Amino acid sequence: MKKSKKLISLVLCLMLTFSFFTLGASAEGEKDYTIVSPYADVIWSGENAWGAYKGTIHSHTTYSDADEDLPTMVKEYYEQDYDFLANADHGVTGTPWNVVPDEQLLYSYQKLLGNSVRPLTDEEFEGITTGSYPLYDGTVRNKKMVCVTGANELNNLTLTKAHVNGYFLPYDKGNGFGGTENGFEQAIAYIEENGGLSHINHPGDWLESNKDITTVSDPENIEFFGELLLKYPTCLGIEVFNETNSTTPYDRILWDNLLMYTLPYGKNVIGFSNTDAHVRETVDTSFSVFMMEENDVEHIKETMQTGALFMVTRNLAANDIIGPAEEINVRNQGLAYPMFTRLTTEGHKITVSAENASSIQWIANGKVIAESEIGAEAVTLDLDTIEGAEDFQYVRAELFGEGGVCISQALVIDDGSEKLTYEEEKTLCALLDKILFALESTRLWTIVIELYRMIKYA
Repeated sequence: MKKSKKLISLVLCLMLTFSFFTLGASAEGEKDYTIVSPYADVIWSGENAWGAYKGTIHSHTTYSDADEDLPTMVKEYYEQDYDFLANADHGVTGTPWNVVPDEQLLYSYQKLLGNSVRPLTDEEFEGITTGSYPLYDGTVRNKKMVCVTGANELNNLTLTKAHVNGYFLPYDKGNGFGGTENGFEQAIAYIEENGGLSHINHPGDWLESNKDITTVSDPENIEFFGELLLKYPTCLGIEVFNETNSTTPYDRILWDNLLMYTLPYGKNVIGFSNTDAHVRETVDTSFSVFMMEENDVEHIKETMQTGALFMVTRNLAANDIIGPAEEINVRNQGLAYPMFTRLTTEGHKITVSAENASSIQWIANGKVIAESEIGAEAVTLDLDTIEGAEDFQYVRAELFGEGGVCISQALVIDDGSEKLTYEEEKTLCALLDKILFALESTRLWTIVIELYRMIKYA
């Protein structure tokens, strides 16, 4: 009996020892992780399915520097089947479309030029926000377009393209905000102090990346924007697509670089796509599709924060880093844009269904990791088949079709490790850098630089 007990004990010890070494080797050799998706709560089909709502939160009128008045722009968005719209004029906080916002002396030239500067009538506002207003051909749309107020592009008197959009601001805040040269932080801080949300507008325009693609991968530029995103929790992210992307052709690459900079701190960078339209012809350029239970301001605000949205563009320049191989330009052609109809995760797998798409590519840590055709059947990416996937910080998907490009938000790869704590650097070098940046942001210095650039690129 004693011998039997000893034998059993020996076997159990060996089993435990073997299990210990096996588990240790597995933990060391295969780092486990979970995929954190901003679409995790979306109900894709069935009785309680969420809607896919098309919209833009960055557009302009003659209240600032656009060529078209507010009624013309609002009706064009309504005609093009937009579900929501935020007017974000420069230094003018958006009000309901039938209410004149705080008019700025700077833009009095619009009336001097004979341009219309007016709101919607009460009847027009009621019709458009309920869906009873007729389309151009006289038919009734029967689908409302939500008016998102409190938006403002906070700079109306700067030469540099340091633009930031504020959202959900009180009507008496932000009006006449002139901004400062290179003044991203001043605008972001002001928005946060006044209870709003923000995103950084068309960063590639400020970087002039259309002239030099390397600027979006320059460590100094990545750090500059990354630090702002980490310092201000209410700054949600950046515009990845803006209008025709003519001045921002490579902001997808910048976005990837910023994700890799901020994710170790637990901060996801939400990507936005906006028309930034100043004329009707650019209403069909870049826009977002929000996945929401209801189309109202409350859910729009919530979706901006959760990232349960997709970005669409009709125009995209070619590049050798993440594509496309050839330029895309299909705006104002009436083509159906590619769109995700489902994006779900299970374990280490991501499954996508789509419509109006012919191909899909997957990007992780700034590189294309897989690509394939996509049609009626769902496509699944199994990260267990991708070498080095356990070291990815995120994965995102891009759809390509006849009607343009549609891209998802970043799906974060969480290995359970402790996140870094952000602390603003307060060394002597950091202080000197701030002083130098302040000097370079003076109006005189900016004018000199702008004159130099005009000569250089003439």
